[in-house]
Amino acid sequence: MSDPAHNVHGVESAERSLGQLVATATTEMSALVHDEIALAKVQLKQDVKRGATSGGAFGAAGAVLIFSLPMLSFALAYGIHAWSGWHLSVCFLLSFAANVLVAGLLALIGVVFAKKAKKGKGPQKVAASAKETAAVLGNAKPHPRQVQDNTSVVARSSV
Repeated sequence: MSDPAHNVHGVESAERSLGQLVATATTEMSALVHDEIALAKVQLKQDVKRGATSGGAFGAAGAVLIFSLPMLSFALAYGIHAWSGWHLSVCFLLSFAANVLVAGLLALIGVVFAKKAKKGKGPQKVAASAKETAAVLGNAKPHPRQVQDNTSVVARSSV
């Protein structure tokens, strides 16, 4: 039987090598796409973590402001009053200002992490890279190769 990848002279045919090139390019493109998808997942996971941290910081700021105000305000106001002897209403205002300051600090942390999460453009970069790779491979044309025939004609003698 003859090998379809070789012609009569034993030289590898151009169609077979082109097929192998296409198969190799397809395999490598598939691997590249899988790798870029994995990269996008990792970058998306980081963006989600930043967003969750931001939401957690905002939630903590709200919880601190709501739940600590009554107890902290009373304790701080009476502490200031005992220490300074100022009027009790001034002490309660200072206590409230301290609570607002803590909540503002937690909100600032939330804003910083929200900006980092918003700036994270990992999946968009990966998608752009995949489109660029596909465009390059779509415009690529195989280089024509000449098939070299290394066989020489042998004259038969008719004896």
